[in-house]
Amino acid sequence: MTNKSDKPHPEPREPSGSDRREHQRFETSISVDYASGETFLFAYLQNISEMGIFIRTDRPQAVGTRLRLRFQSDKLPGDSNTLVLEGEVTWVNPWRESGDNLNPGMGVRFMELTADTREQVVSLVRTVAYLHHDDDAETQA
Repeated sequence: MTNKSDKPHPEPREPSGSDRREHQRFETSISVDYASGETFLFAYLQNISEMGIFIRTDRPQAVGTRLRLRFQSDKLPGDSNTLVLEGEVTWVNPWRESGDNLNPGMGVRFMELTADTREQVVSLVRTVAYLHHDDDAETQA
């Protein structure tokens, strides 16, 4: 008879990036202006979720950098086409001269969302998800 404790136990695995995410991410190309101190930059979001974004850039800011984000999109709810949020850089995928990094940029988590701004972000994400779903349906047809 085999004792269960004699069997090797597999080492616990760290979940992959997509397995760790609480909120689904959606591909998009919404423009964003961001500022940190005296640095002002313009970029496009590569993807968005209810809690954060990935900004594709060859010059990502350092982890921990606080950013003021300004989104301009006709996909924003209401009369305004602008949404301003605070965010913090939580991870960086740096650009490499060797070219072995095809997706440089930074992950930014939204900070200090009020009930109103959270509702706007959720509405924007739902709109992007709806448009993403429509694009998928068209390519399958």
